Amino acid sequence: MKTEASTIRSNAPETSRGKVLLVIGDATEVIDTLYPWMRLQEASYQVVLAAPEKRTYSMVQHQRPEGWDITQESPGYLIDADIAFADVRPEEYAGLLVSGGRAPEYLRYDQHLVEAVQWIAAAGRPLGSVCHGIEVLATAGVIHGKQITTVPKCQFDAEVCGATYMGGPVVVDGQLVTARGARDGWQWMREFLKLLDG
Repeated sequence: MKTEASTIRSNAPETSRGKVLLVIGDATEVIDTLYPWMRLQEASYQVVLAAPEKRTYSMVQHQRPEGWDITQESPGYLIDADIAFADVRPEEYAGLLVSGGRAPEYLRYDQHLVEAVQWIAAAGRPLGSVCHGIEVLATAGVIHGKQITTVPKCQFDAEVCGATYMGGPVVVDGQLVTARGARDGWQWMREFLKLLDG
């Protein structure tokens, strides 16, 4: 049973530094989501959590047990979306981030999200993804001709959409900042904040 204390809610006030859209959904990865959510607020940006609907979502955590070739998924925290994709006005945001986990596998089919990503990219504003988040950027067509990184199992998704897979923890190509996975979050946010602050 869900309790008031079990759900993470945004309570950051609007700031003069601007707003950043953070894309989430059910099965969004805990660290991939909470680290940028906290780090950007620490840097005085307002983080707006966007999802298919304005409701509560279930996060998951991923780890690879010893001897496993794939990751094991277990339940994480609950988190509330601040806005539905259909209500996003991309011109209001200084940048956009796509969290990882399994959520991007279905979020990439949301046309409102795809259009917001395309608008941010066309406007030359900072755009980033971690882990499976690259699937949303690939579907939006904004990684064609770009150098990227992602979790190795998403290399095909990126390359079939015209990107060059570089591997490594973080890759910056113009206004695009991509990260491999949760452990690379600090480098991901360091580079993303450089673009936002610039």
